[in-house]
Amino acid sequence: MAEVRHKGRIALLAVIVLLVFGGIAVRLSFLHLRPAEWVLEPIEEGRMYERKPMGSRGRIVDRNGEILAMDRPAYHVYADPKYIAAHGDADAVCKYLAMEFQIPESEIREKLSDTSRQYKVIKKYVPNHRLKRFTRRTMGVSYTPPGAEDGIYLRGVKFAEVPIRSYPKGPLMAHVVGFANREGVGGAGIELRFNEYLQGKEGRRVTKVDGRRKEIYGERTIDILPEDGATVTLTLDQQLQYVVEKTIEKTCVDFNAKGVWAIVQHVRTGEILAMASYPTYDLNRYGDAPPEWRRNNAIGFNYEPGSTMKAAVVGAAINQGVVKETDLIDCENGYWVYGRRALRDSHGEGTISVAEIIKVSSNIGTAKIALMMGDQMVYECLKSFGFGDRLGLPVPGEERGILYPPKTWSKIKVTRVAIGQGVATTALQVLSMMNAIAYSGVQMKPLLVKRVSAADGSVLREYHPEELGRPLSPDAARRMRTMLARVTEEGGTGTKARVEGYSVGGKTGTAQKINPAGGYFEKNFTSSFVGFLPVENPEIGIIVVADDPGVYSDTGRKTKYYGGTVCGPAFKEIAEFAVRYLRISPDGTRVYVARPDE
Repeated sequence: MAEVRHKGRIALLAVIVLLVFGGIAVRLSFLHLRPAEWVLEPIEEGRMYERKPMGSRGRIVDRNGEILAMDRPAYHVYADPKYIAAHGDADAVCKYLAMEFQIPESEIREKLSDTSRQYKVIKKYVPNHRLKRFTRRTMGVSYTPPGAEDGIYLRGVKFAEVPIRSYPKGPLMAHVVGFANREGVGGAGIELRFNEYLQGKEGRRVTKVDGRRKEIYGERTIDILPEDGATVTLTLDQQLQYVVEKTIEKTCVDFNAKGVWAIVQHVRTGEILAMASYPTYDLNRYGDAPPEWRRNNAIGFNYEPGSTMKAAVVGAAINQGVVKETDLIDCENGYWVYGRRALRDSHGEGTISVAEIIKVSSNIGTAKIALMMGDQMVYECLKSFGFGDRLGLPVPGEERGILYPPKTWSKIKVTRVAIGQGVATTALQVLSMMNAIAYSGVQMKPLLVKRVSAADGSVLREYHPEELGRPLSPDAARRMRTMLARVTEEGGTGTKARVEGYSVGGKTGTAQKINPAGGYFEKNFTSSFVGFLPVENPEIGIIVVADDPGVYSDTGRKTKYYGGTVCGPAFKEIAEFAVRYLRISPDGTRVYVARPDE
């Protein structure tokens, strides 16, 4: 009886087990063969993977294709604290990463202490060459310490690739190229103004992964490839730019100036071949430079131009028939009182011709010509040259200068504006004026960018020479060129700007700096020289400006600050290289702005 009862219990237990496992089998079959939506949804969400890769930022190149800015690969070094706590060696990770990247061990240990996290950045933007001691492995990296032969397995340490902006030429063209920040957004110069073109376009990939987080390629539902940013080609020439930068650096040091800047421009097209400012900075370490070093003084520094303005005023007077170059004007032996205010010349002259006034840079002679023109005519002539307005250069920071309307002028104002006082300009404006004289009275818009090209080579935007206006007639411009050529002859103020074998026309400028407390500083000057060559058939125009140059003697007297003394030699050095490099003949009949392959 007991045996029968025992067998019955076994049978009942067997039935119960069969029912339980049968129920599980039915349930599993139901879940796998016809799963409910609420079952599938979290599973599918866990398997879905979406990535939004970003295309590389576009390049900036000079007119000959030399790379000035580009993206290069870098890495974020990060750790997985959760994995390290379970499978790795936190002490080894802290020790060797601290040693390699000069980071305090305590700082790394604090990041690894949060074992609920799977991503903690140890070091950002590490260039590839800094990771030569590391070898990637499945769940970490192998690190070979200095002097060791075998690597140490650091589980839970990984690298995430990120782009970093690189400037192969360092400080070359820094003020024009500008920089982009770590997020790939332009912060200055071309990088800022053309940010929309340079930025890469975001792609999108939606797919599924398996249990090991590996992509199942057949499950991709969306796959939009990223697009690299466009290439911006400048008009600047790397070789010419290098010479200009070295020349102005030497000028700044030799004459103890606060700063020096220069521009080289092609007269007929308006293309800027070089634009430099010193002090400068390394674009790869732009954060280390003070703000004033990052300013492009060639377009962003307003200064009183001094005697360089005389070329515009006298040129307009000839254009309007107010004077001829042979007319005689009494320069009062260097001292003249008008409106109860005295005006002086550094070298007294008697009665001389208009041509001689330009040659010796007479303030009094120019002031008298301006009085003959009248306030309105002088103002309109300066506006026709673009003074008081931006010239439209495609980089941020261009100043418009200062030119007040005649209704605000005092009785003597016109005599001071004519000699470059009471008016503020940029170096680009003065050079543009001089180039208009050189190009038969035609003023061209400054060009700094040649084209913008997509990653596939197609041209998105192209820039062509553009005329701004015609402030002078061809005849007036020709006569002014002849007078400006005398400035560099014996007895002129610009003899140190002469280039052997070439005729050079130009104008010196030496202006006292404005004292914010009122009036002018006695011993602080802005000096400049602006000119073109060859005179009969001009090809290039050059301007050099120095901020507060000069050398003090033992007696406290300041010397070597005149525009012809400081900037004339710099002009000469730049021009001598430019005519050889661009292959400009002495008569200006042949020029290669971009050197072809030979």
